[in-house]
Amino acid sequence: MSSSGTSTPTSSASKSGSWSSFLKSMASFSGDLTSMTAPPFILSSTSLVEYSAYWGENPELFVAPTFEADPELRALSVLKWFLATLRRQYTSRNEKLGSEKKPLNPFLGELFLGVWKSEDPKVGDTRLISEQVSHHPPVTAYALINEKNGVRLEGYNGQKAGFSRMTISVTQIGHALLHLDQWDEDYLITLPSLHIEGLVTGSPFVELNKKSYIYSSTGYTATVDYSGRGWLSGKKNSFTATLQKDTASKPAYTISGQWSGDFVVKDANKKDIESYTSNSHPTTPLTLAPIEAQSPLESRKAWSKVAEALAAGDYEATSAEKSKIENEQRELRKKEKEEGKEWQRRYFSAVETDPRFEAIASKVGFSAETEKTGGYFWVFDGEKTKRADAEAAAPAQAPVAEQVVAEGKVAEVAPTVV
Repeated sequence: MSSSGTSTPTSSASKSGSWSSFLKSMASFSGDLTSMTAPPFILSSTSLVEYSAYWGENPELFVAPTFEADPELRALSVLKWFLATLRRQYTSRNEKLGSEKKPLNPFLGELFLGVWKSEDPKVGDTRLISEQVSHHPPVTAYALINEKNGVRLEGYNGQKAGFSRMTISVTQIGHALLHLDQWDEDYLITLPSLHIEGLVTGSPFVELNKKSYIYSSTGYTATVDYSGRGWLSGKKNSFTATLQKDTASKPAYTISGQWSGDFVVKDANKKDIESYTSNSHPTTPLTLAPIEAQSPLESRKAWSKVAEALAAGDYEATSAEKSKIENEQRELRKKEKEEGKEWQRRYFSAVETDPRFEAIASKVGFSAETEKTGGYFWVFDGEKTKRADAEAAAPAQAPVAEQVVAEGKVAEVAPTVV
């Protein structure tokens, strides 16, 4: 790519050669690929700390379980919401950019903050708080809070990646907990493993594999089995999910199809009761403060020059701006070590045990593997959040226009106080 972003035969050939060199580098790299420096031409302008937003892009589905009086239907509603998040989490970047790009590695303390403002008064606002709570190992913690309906999701995750047979395999570490205030009910959600295919052709894409689970405190378990395309037949992004009570002999519901496309819900008698098309379901835009009103720790502001350079196809400037941030972070960590200080997390706290997690995990045999996430559980801290909100509100700022981010586009909306 030239600096103007126009493709030429020379630049295309150069990129092809660079891609081949990068594949060779991955093949010879020992250790976790997430720590490997990637060439600018495969970088996304989006930081990994933003990925937490994919959980909440359908607020009406996020809060839907709390309106169900039957615990079985609540568990089914949670499963449908989870499945509806998968397309945006794992294929939206490929659809937008033409191939999967490597996200920017968040720095310690990096934030992504916003609100989904639903037009449905029954749904209300859903707040997003995402914070990079650890850099070595990299861990992102997040909370989605809908106060109107008493629905809260909190969790954290990291990744371990390896390269084999021209495929990148990624193990996601961590979990999420969904809580429904009205029913005093919790759901423990495990994260799917994935692999990145299409590396040989230079058009990477994500495929999920193995299984993930949603365990309810009411005794229901949802099992999602990701089968993918397979070698000889089948459709990509295929899955089969079941929902079953721990005392039942067979599933109450089965859902199958493509998590990036259509899927169908069947009852215990294998009768179709509902269908869902994920790629045509509208998402609610996330409202962010404008760049000029954001904290220097907020992702869009911190990486703005890197994003501008990538958009212009200026890879030299991309590397320079990215290195500037990384070097500043190294110096900050060095200074903290010399002074015997530790970075203070703004919204989350590290704890050795999490009673809500243990109440479910102990019954189903699920391990948090905290040794891979810094040795701790990372939990949302309401008191820290109150202090952070108070600091952000003082001194009061003049009204400014908010930005609404939807499908990568920014639109101005009515002024408000941030």
